[in-house]
Amino acid sequence: MVFSTASFPPVHLDDDAAAPPSKTRRKREMQALQDLGEQLTALPPEQLKSLSLPDALSIAIADARRFAGGREALRRQMQYIGKLMRGVDPAPIRARLDALRGLAADEIARQHRLEHLRDELIADEKTIERIVRDWPGADIQRLRALRRNALKEREQHLPPKAFREIFKALRELD
Repeated sequence: MVFSTASFPPVHLDDDAAAPPSKTRRKREMQALQDLGEQLTALPPEQLKSLSLPDALSIAIADARRFAGGREALRRQMQYIGKLMRGVDPAPIRARLDALRGLAADEIARQHRLEHLRDELIADEKTIERIVRDWPGADIQRLRALRRNALKEREQHLPPKAFREIFKALRELD
């Protein structure tokens, strides 16, 4: 008996959409959710409230914070938090955690840009003109005074108080 290939449907070996995730992949995903839950337990209560988590998850996180001694009880509670996390979309939580920690790429880029501007201001007073052009409400006298104080601090090997104040002033302008 001879079979023709026309009678069989084509087989797609790379059809991952139909295949269920492997046990290893499911375990990795569950561990990632449990790790996210551990990060949530480390947050201060005010920041945790800003995430607007489901009530059951918030209560479980509060309970995990109360466990002082027993490692086993804390481990089981973290597993429970991981289980509750499966019913929540983790992407917005991760994004909010990144923003709270200042890890967002745009925030880091902003801080680097302001630090670079501060260094330019210390090196050259003409940078104030560019600052005023970019931010018309900038206090020129205050920036000049802070620059002078920062240069004095550097010469006298004092703590960089004015140096930090320049960064704060630039951050307020931005």
